[in-house]
Amino acid sequence: MKLQAFLLVGLFAVSTHLATAQTITPSPYFTFGKGLGIISPDSLYQLNIRFRMQNRAAFRTESASDFSIDQVEARVRRLRLRLDGYVYNPKIYYLIQFSFSRSDMDYDDTGFPNVIRDAMIIYSVNKRFSIGLGQTKLPGNRQRVNSSGDLQFADRSIVNSTFNIDRDFGAQVYYNNYINKFYYVLRGAISSGEGRNITASDKGLGYTARIEMLPFGPFTNGGDYFEGDLAREPKPKISLGVTFSHNENTTRTGGQLGKFLYAPRDMTTFMTDFLFKYKGMALACEWLRRDSPNPITVNDDGDVRFIYTGLGQNYQGSYIFRNNYEIVGRYSRVSPFETIQTLDDQTEQFTIGFNKYIRGHRLKLQGDITFEQNDWLEETHPDNDNWQIRFQIEAGI
Repeated sequence: MKLQAFLLVGLFAVSTHLATAQTITPSPYFTFGKGLGIISPDSLYQLNIRFRMQNRAAFRTESASDFSIDQVEARVRRLRLRLDGYVYNPKIYYLIQFSFSRSDMDYDDTGFPNVIRDAMIIYSVNKRFSIGLGQTKLPGNRQRVNSSGDLQFADRSIVNSTFNIDRDFGAQVYYNNYINKFYYVLRGAISSGEGRNITASDKGLGYTARIEMLPFGPFTNGGDYFEGDLAREPKPKISLGVTFSHNENTTRTGGQLGKFLYAPRDMTTFMTDFLFKYKGMALACEWLRRDSPNPITVNDDGDVRFIYTGLGQNYQGSYIFRNNYEIVGRYSRVSPFETIQTLDDQTEQFTIGFNKYIRGHRLKLQGDITFEQNDWLEETHPDNDNWQIRFQIEAGI
């Protein structure tokens, strides 16, 4: 009996200890802000999870006078999963982003599903200066630097799609500071020049530098990196940006984007942009130029692939009402230089859009209508024009 009693007491003590241990064992905890956050008990790791999708329906007419449908678009335009946080130290930040829709994977140009968009490790030396290594957006034109989830229209302008420098793998630096009350941001990158997820690289690299000047100080809630004045700036805010990018021996028609050329070429892209916001009003302008000493390449069969050298300009203005409805207009034009005018046309677009923000840019309804004109400056092809209508729902966390 004494032995049985001793065993029962011992078993009870062990069970009590285990139960107590399980009660006080620390476990990860969750936060809610920009997505769903998970932090380890020792605070050495943080993981933030976000997703977003863009579901779109659109059509294009045969011409401006013939309203017969020439093309129908019904698809998931973007489906993204984003993971970010820090490891061991809040100064060591990581960013991972995947894309899952075909149009978002660069499939048609590269021939493989290009899932990885961002894979970046960034070290914050201090609150002013950061350095990073990996794959992410280059410091290009403002509309490209803005997330596609923070746009006023269903998609970026034709100027951006023609001239932007997109993502690349390399090293980047970021610095911001004040001169009295004059705020400025400096960004720079040295990258492969071939775009995302390219396994083989040429002998040349890409070099990109950007400066942003904000004479009236930073925008509210980072408002210079999302379209529309959702923050309703109480005082006027202005940002002026200039970017210079040189890509040596690129193998693609757009440098980091596009189909593969038949021979490597050098290209230089110069970008300037202006942004103004005040009490629900927003005005954004961009001017881009691309040059290449010899933009045309030809294979043995006589097929031609070329770099679009020319000028692009984009003007966008909007006003958001107190009920979070917004009206926005845009004019865009891309014009080829004389060297390629027999190969591509000049395109102009006039667009008006209407938005309803349900939860800012995270949940919104978007609709727009566009009149497009295509003019062949060398008259090698007939000119044409058309109407385009788009409707899109965006949802994310």
